[in-house]
This record gives sequence, structure tokens and C-alpha cells, in this order.
Amino acid sequence: MIEPRTLLSGYAAGVFPMAEPKSGKVEWFSPDPRGIIELDDLNISRSLRQVIRKKTFEIRFDTAFENVMRACAARDETWISEEIVQSYVNLHRLGWAHSVETWQGSQLAGGLYGVSLGAAFFGESMFSRVRNASKVALVVLVERLRRRGFTLLDTQYLTPHLASMGGKEIPRNDYLDRLSAAIRLPRAFA
Repeated sequence: MIEPRTLLSGYAAGVFPMAEPKSGKVEWFSPDPRGIIELDDLNISRSLRQVIRKKTFEIRFDTAFENVMRACAARDETWISEEIVQSYVNLHRLGWAHSVETWQGSQLAGGLYGVSLGAAFFGESMFSRVRNASKVALVVLVERLRRRGFTLLDTQYLTPHLASMGGKEIPRNDYLDRLSAAIRLPRAFA
């Protein structure tokens, strides 16, 4: 298991762990460019706004953290090894890692998880079992971060899904400057 201090020190330095899908060996990454979402620039499509208005999903925070992680890992190839799961579940128990969950009745429909440090939130992974479930979780996450004075939402890499919602890439040096300022600001996610 990766020790909490090691994980938090890594995030503060701009690196994050991922396991090699075949061997499970954990390595550390600091991509250049780095994916982020500007909290004021989230792109919410008209159809997604309708889903949100209809209250298709019940939103919960931190009620099924490990389930969210395991759902994110449920792919043919995943960087979320058992060591990663146990490390982040431990970080969650200590109050540093969080999940945003979208539910339909008693069913977990989608969600995301990440790490909160100062005014930075490091999005790790998301999943969807129902159309738009992860997108709604991302919208709710951004709303919470804005309300609580966060300044940085790190997506690590820019995927087409994140780009469609306003994600962008910035040079690693710019990211590290923003990270340094963000982690000095005392903020609470929960």
C-alpha cells in the first residue's frame, strides 16, 4: 500500500501514481501538458442541463467511495490496481480522498473520485453505468469546488470526454505554479 504521506507529498509536487495494467507495478507520472478544467469554464450542454433540471439522479458524497473506485477500475485494462484501491480507500478514511456519486434509487449509476489538498482537487477517474451519470457528477463537483473557493481542478490527462466539457491542457510549468498557490490555501471539500 502507498502510504498517505507519500501520496499527499506526490500530489503537492505535481505527480500521481498509476499501476501498469499487466504487472500492477505502481509508477509516478507528471504529464506535460497537464489536463485541467477551469472552474468557471465548464461546458454544460443544453441536453445535460435538462437532465440536471429533471433531477434524474440523486447526488451523494463519500457514501460509496470504494464502490466508485472499483467501478472505475472495472475495465479490460486498468491502472487502478488493488494496491491503488487500498491506498486511496485509506486516504479516504483519513479525509483526503472523496467521491461524488450519482444514484438512481438504490443503484450507483455513476460517479468520480479524487483527492483534495488545499484549494486543489485532483480528479482520478470517473465511470458511468447510466447515460450522463458521470457528467452530472462532474458538474456537481465543479459547483462544490466553486462554492468552497477551490482554484484548481486537475484532470491529469485531457480525454475527449473532458475536452467536450471544457477541459484543456496547460504546460506543466504553468500547472506547477498554479498547484503551488492552490495547496497553500486552506479549503475543505467535505
